[in-house]
Amino acid sequence: MIFWKTKRVVLTGGAGFLGRVVKAQLEARGCKHIIVPRSAQFDLRKTAAIRKLYAQARPDMVIHLAAVVGGIGANRENPGRFFYDNLMMGVELLEQARQLGIAKFVAIGTICAYPKFCPVPFKEDKIWDGYPEETNAPYGLAKKMLLVQSQAYRQQYGYNSIYLLPVNLYGPGDNFSWESSHVIPALIRKCVEARQRKDKYITVWGTGRATREFLYVDDAARGIVLAAQKYNSSEPVNLGAGFEISINKLVDLIVKLTRFRGDILWDATKPDGQPRRCLDTTRARLEFGFEAKVSFEKGLKKTIAWYEQNLL
Repeated sequence: MIFWKTKRVVLTGGAGFLGRVVKAQLEARGCKHIIVPRSAQFDLRKTAAIRKLYAQARPDMVIHLAAVVGGIGANRENPGRFFYDNLMMGVELLEQARQLGIAKFVAIGTICAYPKFCPVPFKEDKIWDGYPEETNAPYGLAKKMLLVQSQAYRQQYGYNSIYLLPVNLYGPGDNFSWESSHVIPALIRKCVEARQRKDKYITVWGTGRATREFLYVDDAARGIVLAAQKYNSSEPVNLGAGFEISINKLVDLIVKLTRFRGDILWDATKPDGQPRRCLDTTRARLEFGFEAKVSFEKGLKKTIAWYEQNLL
């Protein structure tokens, strides 16, 4: 708690799904100076805007959560935008932090940075062993450059930046937009709306054979805050829950929890995305004592309840 009381933190993406929870956890630990830049005031792709932000905020630390992100459909439709916006934000935020002597930079990467056919569970030292899954590759590679930059800056300048790799997140306050949501909020919305309309079936992308791992947003935020306080190396660190579930079984579970009674139709003309995803979480446990606490079914129930109470 004492660690955070005097810290000034710039939290990019602090008004977003994950950012709001990170902000709340920092506040709970006594951090009184959290600066959340808004895109209307600061275009984080631009050097001048970042320098203005840093001059006004005078931070000791930057936690960079901001990202232009979406599900498979959004990635397929916006590969150029997802690459450029995410690359430029990361490169300039870290470079200006180094130039201005900001003590620490916490970079949030993505599981999309891993190779398409990475052995399961994904270990951090396998991150360079192949090209990412094609639909997410521009986004994944843009965020992966933060790892290169972090390690290069530590080697040349002795700059303290860290790089975290969270698995797919979910939880209350998630993005439920049809255009850009990820699989869990998209399925929850689809099932709840179909239940209300008394539809006889829903259609789901892919074959259902792909697997995923999911981390509840509160657990992810706790991992980020722990690493920001305790971890000081540029070796990448996975943040995950350490389990793997097929999309088939995920759909069955969400159908059950949302009380949808219809059938499931699979559209195999649509992509599955990466065949398998599951992280090795050993390094996070050993380096800063992080382990996920919220069970998957409990987290899903909370997420469904939030959606039904707030967005219906």
